[in-house]
Amino acid sequence: MAQTPVNYTEDNIRTLEGVEHIRLRPGMYIGRLGNGDNPGDGIYVLLKEIVDNSIDEFAMGYGRQVRINIEGQEVSVRDYGRGIPLGSVVKATSQINTGGKFDDAAFKKSVGLNGVGTKAVNALSETFYVESFRDGKSSWASYRQGVLQDSGIREGVNEKNGTFIRFVPDSEMFGKFSYHPDIVESMVKNYSYLKKGLAFILNGQTYKSENGLLDLINENLTEEPLYAPIHLEGEDIEIVLTHGNAYGENISSFVNGQNTRDGGTHLAAFREAIAKTLKEFYKKNYDPSDCRQGVVGAISIQIQEPNFEGQTKTKLGSTYMWEKYLRDDNGKIVKNPDGSNAIDRGPTIRTFVNDFVAKNLDNYLHMHPEVVPAIEEKIKASQKEREEISGIQKKTREKNKKANVYNRKLRDCRYHFSDKVAKDKEAFKELSSIFITEGDSASGTITKVRNANTQAVFSLRGKPINCYKESRRKVAENEELNLLISALGVENDLDDLRYNNIIVATDADDDGMHIRMLVLTFFMKYYPDLIRRGHVHILQTPLFRVRNKKETRYCYSVDEKEEAIAALKTGVEITRFKGLGEISSNEFVDFIGENMRLDPVKLSDEESISQIMEFYMGDNTQDRQLFIVKNLRSEAQLEDVNI
Repeated sequence: MAQTPVNYTEDNIRTLEGVEHIRLRPGMYIGRLGNGDNPGDGIYVLLKEIVDNSIDEFAMGYGRQVRINIEGQEVSVRDYGRGIPLGSVVKATSQINTGGKFDDAAFKKSVGLNGVGTKAVNALSETFYVESFRDGKSSWASYRQGVLQDSGIREGVNEKNGTFIRFVPDSEMFGKFSYHPDIVESMVKNYSYLKKGLAFILNGQTYKSENGLLDLINENLTEEPLYAPIHLEGEDIEIVLTHGNAYGENISSFVNGQNTRDGGTHLAAFREAIAKTLKEFYKKNYDPSDCRQGVVGAISIQIQEPNFEGQTKTKLGSTYMWEKYLRDDNGKIVKNPDGSNAIDRGPTIRTFVNDFVAKNLDNYLHMHPEVVPAIEEKIKASQKEREEISGIQKKTREKNKKANVYNRKLRDCRYHFSDKVAKDKEAFKELSSIFITEGDSASGTITKVRNANTQAVFSLRGKPINCYKESRRKVAENEELNLLISALGVENDLDDLRYNNIIVATDADDDGMHIRMLVLTFFMKYYPDLIRRGHVHILQTPLFRVRNKKETRYCYSVDEKEEAIAALKTGVEITRFKGLGEISSNEFVDFIGENMRLDPVKLSDEESISQIMEFYMGDNTQDRQLFIVKNLRSEAQLEDVNI
């Protein structure tokens, strides 16, 4: 069918002034918006951008205190650094690509380098106020939704040098939102561990670390480690390392004080260096996964001009410790013989981290022989279990292949097979999802309406076994879970994960909730890093459909249902959905498309996996029953409609 012709003239060309582009495309600058329920939501990015500037001042040797106050939706941050140059306060807070961090002399190893952070906070705030104090004077400016309202200079100000910023995120952008105290506290604690000697005062409570990452690990350990954490520091690098009995790896990573929760080149180098150094120390060709099994640790590095993937800076993409244009004595970029710009590069991050760990960890092991047998016993135990389980899984997979079980369990997505997307595999993987469903009805509904390019469906048969109560051998012999491991592609390494999003999609009834808990127990016990890396989610599906002759609304809670009833008023029909199979294909397409609601499964460093699983899946029946009685709505309560 031919499209209707549309005129394309000069009137279609727009130039977005000032911070207008940020408001139009906020995701480009702060990632997701969100309502504050998730640590990655935009309101925390706004806070982080302002605090990062204060930390950068401390890193350059100015100011030893940062005050943060949050009252309702209003945030204020006061540092005692150098203060923004008084004549540049308006430019530094409202003009894109304007800032001091383009000048290496002023900020050598800062987090924010693109001149956007503070402008994004300004643009996405209902109100924004900044005041810079310098030598008895101050310069201030106030904004509304990024538009300057007023500004001025004050003389004779009795304030220490530094910068004060106060803002309220814009409800037009973020909707109903709130700052969760526990998320902000965790964020501030991490800052204190990474900047020894810098005090953070959050709503009157002081957070300050004297031992850096060692404090981070010691305060967050939930089980007794096999040996005292090893703490090693050098110029531009700090690491902590120990082993525990939990499965997987739990390694936090940071760059220039920024928590890179999605890792990057520095974390990959650290993981490689741990295995390489231990293999060389013991002079045995241990499998790297066995060397890292049960590792608890952290790495922090300082580099110049870091390249983060995405504005939210959660993954380091840099290859080198520094990489910048080579300039002559007049500041002019030097040209190569072929006419290209000459680039001054430092050592690769991989080489820098490997060399540091190889030298310093090896020295530590020679100087502390008491920890040597504990580490090797852990490696050998991991090797023995891995080899035994690998053999069992291989036999199970071969048996299932002969029975052609895979084709019945997994409806894969096209990005794994299409030559067309091979060139942009990573981009497609970022979009890819696998729905873990129960039964043929639900999987059939999702399969029918999914985006077959990027969405796969794995169908469970009945309830999986309770992994918490079973041995690792029994789990390996289980057909359902073995096939799931194979479908995910994580038999040998989590980096081989075939889908970015693992989505548990079960019915909103007792059986569905139980199956959900069993699946999450499996991930929590044997693949906790999938949760820590943010890959595991729960699909929200509507509990109710509320409609009249003119409008239909889908409601995910009792409160939403009541709001819909009040809005639609007369002639209202309410349907309670108890299973995914009850929702028609025409309706379901919206629930797994652009409007899909996902609850991320979260696991913080402070939480004990064994304690969580014991509470929900163990034998503490009375405690769990009291919890259920207190929190569970009965079916009668859900269906009680007051029209």
